[in-house]
Amino acid sequence: MFKLRQRTIIETLLIVGCIALIVYFMPRDTNFNYHFSINTPWGYGQLMSDFDFPIYKSDEDIAAERDSLLKSFQPYFNMDSSATEKALDKFARDYNRSFIEVITPQQYNTYRQRLINAYKRGIVSLESSEKMKRDSLNNIKIISGNIALSSDINNLNTIKSVYEQLTYNDTLPKETLRQLKLEEYIQPNIIYDSIKTNLALKELKASVSLSDGIVQKGQKIISRGDIVDEKLYQTLHSYQYEWNKRTNEKRHTGLTLLGQILITTMALLGMVAFINVYRPMYLRQQNRFILIFLLITIFCIIVGAMVHTHTGNVFMVPFAMVPLLLCLFVDSRTAFMAHIIQTFICSTMLSAPHVFILVQIAGGAAAIFSLRELTARSQLFRTMFIILICHALTYFAYELIAENSIEKIYLSTYIYFLISGGLLLIAYPLMFAIEKIFGFTSAVTLIELSNINNELLNKLSQDAPGTFQHSMQVGNLAAEAARRIGANSIEVRTGALYHDIGKIKNPIYFTENQSGGISPHKSLQPEESAKIILQHVKDGIAIARAHHLPQSIKDFITTHHGTSKTGYFYITYKNAHPDEEIDEKLFTYEGPQPKTREQAILMMADSVEAASHSLEEYTESNIHALVDKIIDAQLENGQFALAPLTFKDIDTIKTTFKERLKAIYHTRISYPEAAKAKN
Repeated sequence: MFKLRQRTIIETLLIVGCIALIVYFMPRDTNFNYHFSINTPWGYGQLMSDFDFPIYKSDEDIAAERDSLLKSFQPYFNMDSSATEKALDKFARDYNRSFIEVITPQQYNTYRQRLINAYKRGIVSLESSEKMKRDSLNNIKIISGNIALSSDINNLNTIKSVYEQLTYNDTLPKETLRQLKLEEYIQPNIIYDSIKTNLALKELKASVSLSDGIVQKGQKIISRGDIVDEKLYQTLHSYQYEWNKRTNEKRHTGLTLLGQILITTMALLGMVAFINVYRPMYLRQQNRFILIFLLITIFCIIVGAMVHTHTGNVFMVPFAMVPLLLCLFVDSRTAFMAHIIQTFICSTMLSAPHVFILVQIAGGAAAIFSLRELTARSQLFRTMFIILICHALTYFAYELIAENSIEKIYLSTYIYFLISGGLLLIAYPLMFAIEKIFGFTSAVTLIELSNINNELLNKLSQDAPGTFQHSMQVGNLAAEAARRIGANSIEVRTGALYHDIGKIKNPIYFTENQSGGISPHKSLQPEESAKIILQHVKDGIAIARAHHLPQSIKDFITTHHGTSKTGYFYITYKNAHPDEEIDEKLFTYEGPQPKTREQAILMMADSVEAASHSLEEYTESNIHALVDKIIDAQLENGQFALAPLTFKDIDTIKTTFKERLKAIYHTRISYPEAAKAKN
């Protein structure tokens, strides 16, 4: 009960963690997931506008138009009409008070007239003059009263130029000019009006239109294969801007997050429900349970990150790797269900989910049906090719339906399929990593272990040749039976080769390795002999650990006798001590009992093959009786209580063993001798 509660807690935390990770990487901004650039073909289907929107000009175009207007812009200056009167009044007062004896009345009138002319043309400050030069102005607006007139800046005076005009062709001595202090009567009367100028600038900038036309709702924006020129680029950019703007105005991030949590939770709980109903054993096999949800989560995170960062294309991702790996380490139905779940979650992050779902389901189905067992590297290349063809054909069919034109087929998508196929080859090294992390054993590893030339099997053939031959025969029997009932024939054959590996320690104590009728057990007590026989299981586990054999092979070693007894020595001891209570543990294997169909088949094959050597005559009836007797006794003894075998499976296994044993022990026909020729 405690283990069940602990397992439930772990699985619940795993699901919650997967939901949290997937939702965290899901994009919650506007999902305008079309990617486009200038001078490239449009790689999506025909795009229609969902609303009216203006075609915005680019920032560069707007800036250029504003710069063009600014070149003709005239800043505003005010004409100070009182400045002239103030200057003339001051000059008249100073003349009457101080200069009447310095200059003549005629000279006074000359200076006065020149001042009037200078003020009439306008005088600007040195600062304003320099700013006009920096801004490359040609004209300014001068406001006099309620009238603003344009004036050429070349006609304006500066304080310096007015002074030069006053003293032009002057014959007065310099000392007299210094005494007159003419510069005191020269003041700017053209004053910069920043308020009116800034207001005019604002109106000028506002007059530049930000848009260049309008696209109406339902109007076609672009079709597949069209080249995105500058005009189309700006139209698409405007559509994207308006789409994001409208979507963000309506969207509440909290509601988006809630929706993502709900959709992800329902999807993953759907996977849990499938496992609970159709594959309940995976709830006990946590390594498989974890692998299923880990692979789904990883690929959902990849898609979320790509969409959020606008990196690459989702068709580059080898989604078929999930059903491929799960098909190898779990089973094909669970693999397909997991693929549907991951495709469903990923599609919620995309702008065109329907075509994504079509392509990925086709590719996932191809991966499952083309690779039930990976026994050679060439199979992976063949599977990659089949997946690639399925992706391409499915997408091509969709293109024909959506575009109704071969000319508009977008070849770049097919390049993404090629990239995805290439990345699918990562599954081969990844397979070995999964084996080490989760304790699985792939068909490739099993085939490598079944090579009789490897160090351990070679040692078995040298040190215990009888056991080696027995293991080979058991492997053949068990593999054929497994194939008949749909079990893993490669796994049971490999397990058979190693199930008696512990006999290497004391090979002579086992009948198949004895010759000439000499047995060391004749000098031992039955309980001592039983201890040696029982020990070969423990020795086998020790050897398996030393050679780093997979857990599945170790399980074959520990379960191939289950909790049965060493019958010969048990009965011998019982006959010798009829009135004594026997400690059955001295003659019983520790087990455990077989838990898989493959382990149960090996137990049957091991017992049947060993017993078959005791037959005095290999007739069909004897073989049938032997097989039925041994397997029925194991069944009656409860050795297969934990194995998922049906009575039909057991009958099929019996029939297979009988057929194979008859073929093995069939008496050859005696060839007739040639008759001697008569003399």
